[in-house]
Amino acid sequence: MRALVRPTSRRLAEGQLTHIERVPVDVDLAEQQWGEYCLALDSWGFETVRVAGDDALPDSVFVEDAVVMFGDLAVLTSPGAESRRAETDAVGDTLRGLATSGAALEVAAIELPGTLDGGDVLKIDRTVYVGQGGRTNGDGIRQLRALLTPRGYSVVGVPVTKVLHLKSGVTALPDGTVVGHPDDVDHPEVFERFLPMPEHGAAVVVLDSGTVLMAASVPASTALIEGLGYRVITVDISEFEKLEGCVTCLSVRLRD
Repeated sequence: MRALVRPTSRRLAEGQLTHIERVPVDVDLAEQQWGEYCLALDSWGFETVRVAGDDALPDSVFVEDAVVMFGDLAVLTSPGAESRRAETDAVGDTLRGLATSGAALEVAAIELPGTLDGGDVLKIDRTVYVGQGGRTNGDGIRQLRALLTPRGYSVVGVPVTKVLHLKSGVTALPDGTVVGHPDDVDHPEVFERFLPMPEHGAAVVVLDSGTVLMAASVPASTALIEGLGYRVITVDISEFEKLEGCVTCLSVRLRD
């Protein structure tokens, strides 16, 4: 199992914000938290593949937005924020390097004027929900659908107005149940099963069929998920949460 990660920019505090007010960010603490996040992945059997860091790109640690994986297909995105568009260059170089070294990996890309952020893409089996809002537009969704339909995926567009990305509001448990705070979700009825969470930011990263990774800032939601029979690993990502980040933003599982 491999997970793509990218080190924290020293200019992290200058990152994009849309739905919350800017507050001071402790970059040294963020770097420590990022290291502990990577250790959590390593301890669960993931090999972390590190994209080269770039201090000129404040948001680049949020590597999820730069690429989305569909089995052996890697789709480089076309970020909706102009300041983030250079982030895909090093991610693409890293993925092509893996392909050159023998990994069964095909690399495609969304092109302007289409825009697509990886944080807007929620995969549940062969259904791909894509949030259409401030960062992802209709052309980006159309391009993704054209790539995925021949591979047997169904792409469903979902309006997003209350949070930065679709996955800022909802993520999915290993059994496909979608979880999120109701105030952050425009249309929960779109999902086959939706379970309300008691806290904002209660995102999950699926580590295996019985284990998820969650933020330390959502203890009530953690208890709810544990009550459903899942093991929950928690990590402190407070400095990234100040920039609308969540646990999903900091990694991309390869061959997902």
